[in-house]
Amino acid sequence: MTDLRSLLKIPTSRLDAINGVLLDPNSRVMNDMLAVIAKYGTPDEINRKHRESRKMENLFKQIQAKAPEYIKDLNWLIEQRDSGAFVSVAEYRQKVMGEAAKKTKFKDEYAVTLEVSALQYFPWVRIMTEQAIANKTLVPGRFIAVRKMKESEADGDLPAIVAALDIIGASFVETLDTKGTDGSNPHLGGPATITGYFGGIGQPNEHALMWLDEFLYYYTNYGVQHVLNFNAGTILMGFLLYRLGVDIQFKISVFFGSDNPYHALWIMTMAKLFSRDDGTSPLIGFNWSNSINNQTMELTADFRKALGFENVVRFEHHITETWKSIVVQPYNRRDELVQIADHVANIAAKHEGGDPEVEQTLAHPSDILDYFREKKEVIESGDWDNLQHNFLEKVAACNHSASDLTKAGLSFVAAKNLHK
Repeated sequence: MTDLRSLLKIPTSRLDAINGVLLDPNSRVMNDMLAVIAKYGTPDEINRKHRESRKMENLFKQIQAKAPEYIKDLNWLIEQRDSGAFVSVAEYRQKVMGEAAKKTKFKDEYAVTLEVSALQYFPWVRIMTEQAIANKTLVPGRFIAVRKMKESEADGDLPAIVAALDIIGASFVETLDTKGTDGSNPHLGGPATITGYFGGIGQPNEHALMWLDEFLYYYTNYGVQHVLNFNAGTILMGFLLYRLGVDIQFKISVFFGSDNPYHALWIMTMAKLFSRDDGTSPLIGFNWSNSINNQTMELTADFRKALGFENVVRFEHHITETWKSIVVQPYNRRDELVQIADHVANIAAKHEGGDPEVEQTLAHPSDILDYFREKKEVIESGDWDNLQHNFLEKVAACNHSASDLTKAGLSFVAAKNLHK
């Protein structure tokens, strides 16, 4: 077996061949990518534009121009944060466990990031935080948005959400419009063409370059640093962009379908190949397929650590899902989360739906297809309050997970500026 294993060693000549393609001045595929980047400047210039656009005063200018009514809510949020209106971690633990919390040594080194998807509209932020204050519950530490970027840019929600999540100390991941639902494949339609979706929905032909262009636009103009990534070509492009010095980050989406440790090894091998000299990678989130089990995460955790990525690449695992249009229900992986969270580090517990026992009672249960609706249509249909309620049930499910983790002596990461 040892002799067989030795055959897997990669000769340095293979790396020379790869470098030959990357560094070839006549390589059209590389020249096309570099031309898109050059539109935004050098890597240092691109990063400077990003830092400027992410400053709170500049975000407020964007908001003032597009949605001035949001300024009051943001100032309210700052006041609540600074006054210590939110439950502390110690208070939350005592609320869940009583006096036993004071005697429990929580496993902070394995703290689970509390995550909710999708935060579609800025007004939901205040409703969520008001409830957290009133009920002494937690605001999650990570949010995903899956709304049309141009729409959220136009109505001011995009800069307002970026500002709000910086205020509360939560990370934020956007989904770019070049995600396969933009007509990138003209041959796909409804169920009659479903087989065309198998591996072919994402960024065909020139759309990988369009994704890069769109990413850099929002990176430099709105401070958006983290985006979803679900195509092998754009994942490679993200690695290359980071290697060039642009400080972008991305997470691999559940729609990429990573469902076994060998798939993860392939991605993390590429991440290592293009990592920076300090060992970092732009791959900061690895969202597993809904089908994976704890053993897959345990096996992957072994080589994630060996590659130096334990503190770099977060495993993002769906604990709940929307009631409609994505999985067979009931779907709830909370018990499995508690089982693995005491020995596998850097996990995010993603809540895409409310708890199944609640969802099935709702007049409008959560639906993944709601993510792709236009705001105007949502309002005109009368579903605005329904979608807001769906979001709040996801936050409630996230708190349910935090409670179960706490009872097991495990730790969580909530919005760090709110829950001290």
